[in-house]
Amino acid sequence: MPDAIDILVLGSGSFAARILFDLAATTTAPLTVAVAGRNRDRLDWLRTAANARAEMFGRPIRCVSQAIDLLEADATAELLEHHRPAVVVQAASLQPGSVISSTGNAWSQLVAEGGLSATAVFQARLSMRVARTLQRVHSTGRLINCCFPDVVNSMIAAAGLPIACGIGNVAILAHAFAGAQPDAPPHSLKLLAHYQTIAPWRRPKEERVGPLPRVWIGDEELTDALARFAEVRLTPEPVIDISGASGVPLIQAMAFGTEWVGHVPGPNGLPGGYPVRYRAGTVELDLPGSLSQDEAIVWNASFEAANGLVVEGGCARYTGRLYDRFRRASPELAAGFAVADIDAVYDEMVALRARLQSRTALD
Repeated sequence: MPDAIDILVLGSGSFAARILFDLAATTTAPLTVAVAGRNRDRLDWLRTAANARAEMFGRPIRCVSQAIDLLEADATAELLEHHRPAVVVQAASLQPGSVISSTGNAWSQLVAEGGLSATAVFQARLSMRVARTLQRVHSTGRLINCCFPDVVNSMIAAAGLPIACGIGNVAILAHAFAGAQPDAPPHSLKLLAHYQTIAPWRRPKEERVGPLPRVWIGDEELTDALARFAEVRLTPEPVIDISGASGVPLIQAMAFGTEWVGHVPGPNGLPGGYPVRYRAGTVELDLPGSLSQDEAIVWNASFEAANGLVVEGGCARYTGRLYDRFRRASPELAAGFAVADIDAVYDEMVALRARLQSRTALD
């Protein structure tokens, strides 16, 4: 493995693969990318396939791989300190994405009824560990957290740790809507979209209900998003072919030091998703002229305040239906936790998840 790499992708699942493969097919300037995770056989395949795609499309990119257990205390520190990547893409999660479409046990019921913030602790543990290590040994590296960034990035920031942004979620709708409006000027379509606003587009158009994103073309806010984008249809399972791919142009901009305009969730630890601009090494909000930053943040924060996980003053607390479901399963966990205690809370949450998965329904 070379001493210097441009991009480090942590994780070997489908999300990491989409990022890696699209980097290999689209990069226009030389890059070295490393993919790291626990499954050596899977890493060998990702490296082989990425390098094959680079050759296939004539792209100046080289992929290498390294087996590593992110749960080992010093493994990530050694990796970051030695190779010092410009961009760290954290896509390793302790909660499979399939939870959004799973059924048949009390844990899947809790997630279905209470919302995805039930999984936040599982999504946050590795990402917070990577952020803590990055701050300590390689503070100039930029961290992109792919694991439930609408909520987890707020937890990372509340712990005083570095976070540039996430990828996916708001960008799913932004790209899907823009793809349905091919005559609109480039970058004219802007969205505010919390992850909870994605759900309507997973359903047939005649069954769409629930919270909606806010959409602008230029400075004009649309009032007919459901009708205008009726032909956009997402899959019930994670839409990795859009969400994972959406981060590739931003990752390249960070690696090359160029500018980029688009949409990301959790920029600088904010809740929810926003239009942004990346320049001079910083992710900045790029809102429509009629929308203030405070209004945008309050709008996104309102979703978790009504139902989900709110992060304030270094503490996380459950709200709404999710709080009620957690209280039925574990009054102690329902009471919330200090973000700094994530490792201990994770152990408690693992025990709860195992107990609920062994039952057919919540009491």
